[in-house]
Amino acid sequence: MTLSPPSTASTASTGPSAGLAAPPSEPSAPSSEPSAPSCEPSAPSCEPSAPRAGTAAPTGRPDIVDLYLKHIGSGRAVMGRVMGGMAEVRSEGVWIHADDGRRFLDFGGYGVFIMGHRHPAVVEAVHRQIDTHPLASRVLLEPVAARAAQALAAHTPPGLDYVHFVNSGAEATEAALKLARAHGLTSVITTRSGFHGKTLGALSVTANTTYQTPFQPLLPDVTQVAYDDPADLEQALAAHRDRACVIVEPVQGEGGVRIPRPGYLGQVRALCRTYGALLVVDEIQTGMGRLGTWWGVDAEDVRPDVLLVGKGLSGGVVPVAAMVATAEAYAPFSRDPYLHTSTFGASPIACAAALATVRAMEEEDTVARAAALGPRILTAVRDVCAPYQGGLVREVRGRGLLIGIEFAEEQAVGELMLELISRGVLVNNSLNSTRVLRLTPPAVVEDSALDLFLTTLGAALRGTADRMTG
Repeated sequence: MTLSPPSTASTASTGPSAGLAAPPSEPSAPSSEPSAPSCEPSAPSCEPSAPRAGTAAPTGRPDIVDLYLKHIGSGRAVMGRVMGGMAEVRSEGVWIHADDGRRFLDFGGYGVFIMGHRHPAVVEAVHRQIDTHPLASRVLLEPVAARAAQALAAHTPPGLDYVHFVNSGAEATEAALKLARAHGLTSVITTRSGFHGKTLGALSVTANTTYQTPFQPLLPDVTQVAYDDPADLEQALAAHRDRACVIVEPVQGEGGVRIPRPGYLGQVRALCRTYGALLVVDEIQTGMGRLGTWWGVDAEDVRPDVLLVGKGLSGGVVPVAAMVATAEAYAPFSRDPYLHTSTFGASPIACAAALATVRAMEEEDTVARAAALGPRILTAVRDVCAPYQGGLVREVRGRGLLIGIEFAEEQAVGELMLELISRGVLVNNSLNSTRVLRLTPPAVVEDSALDLFLTTLGAALRGTADRMTG
């Protein structure tokens, strides 16, 4: 695949006003009343632009912003109005369609859409499961969960054979923390800027006081250490010998796409063995091919005791996540199937999506595609950002299809996000690193969409730079 150089022509769209903060990292719910798009999504010449941020919501339908204000929350309502009041109502591949007929190139999606939106094989499997047996009694054995576990375990590091399906990444973190407790490991060591979810246990190891403070006290005996600093980790492990659980990401996603030095994960693994700690590697965002390998740990041939899986496991169709463990680590849950349960965990419909996702990734060689595509996108994004390097832009970094653009000022993230939205492109901010704009493009993106993204990014950067320097 050849990436065309970004265009130097400015788009006609007008950007948002300066001074707006970055939108919160929580996707809005789609409207239940979609209207027909104004153009065919397959037509490359039809690229309707999004309305300028702050414009009125589309007419001829219930005011979704008003419904958010009354029933979901004022914060999301305000942000929705700032972004034009549009509601997302349909999706396929790399595109999301709004209720006014516009479509958006999705280079965000919080890492979920490695396969794009509504992958046909996953959609078909889910439809088939809905038509036969979407939810289980939980009394009898359920074959779809068993087959999905087998398929997933075939791609995890050797020995990680036991799969505990849940509904979200945060639930996977909770399961891992409870599993550690079942082994008598009551101390937890996490990394600064690490992100592992916002339920109470997961929040306890998500090192961000903005989200933690309102819910104190959290889990006791949680220690934060510097990321990519084995010496700091060893000091903490020495103080909690034989009673600690360590949780770490191969690359910190919400932490701003922080990539550790080569060998870091191997050192973490060795230190955990030395000090009798359980190693939990959170691959909720980095796994399922996102980094150009099935798992981030594959780059260093590291086998954790517990692996957390999510986001991409859904195939972009049904929420599903998992905690995968070695036989030794999983033993307490294996012996007592009622020790940690969930009514909807391992539901047939979710496991059908997970099974179809793994099989589709095998058939389409998604991981190899991500490995080839990621460096090319990273190089192209660096080229587009080069004129602003040392000024507006501090650094562009990434691995596979996880890319971060770090800015000199926090305001630039919000400004650029709104610029991109107004020009028909969706990206994400980083919850634990407010100066970093995060790109998680799908592995199914084609040349024309990449060219469109690069051209749009160039124009949006120019608009942002002009306002912030003018």
